[in-house]
Amino acid sequence: MGAITQFLEGNGNLISANTLRSWMQRAQARAGLPLTSGVHILRHTFCSHLAMRGAPVRAIQELAGHADLSTTMRYMHLSPASLNQAIRLLEQRPPLRGENGESGTPPQENTRNSH
Repeated sequence: MGAITQFLEGNGNLISANTLRSWMQRAQARAGLPLTSGVHILRHTFCSHLAMRGAPVRAIQELAGHADLSTTMRYMHLSPASLNQAIRLLEQRPPLRGENGESGTPPQENTRNSH
């Protein structure tokens, strides 16, 4: 069974589910968005924004309180811009590797004349 989340007002009073739904619908109406029946969409938004900013999936899982990683993956909706950014990673040249596996520029040959 999942944890029960409670929201409190600044004075410590419990905010009812009906009040939260009312606030959410008011915000959606002001933004010109379709009205939904609940605040659950905020969990999807939370996970998606963390993913789009590069947060590790396991961190998102823990913050969302998901026992199963597959649940977290369903919550992480990426924007088209994030998907394009991921593809651009493939267009970058990988760093050069030295003999010991370190990245950097290749060693320069000694070009001094030996007279």
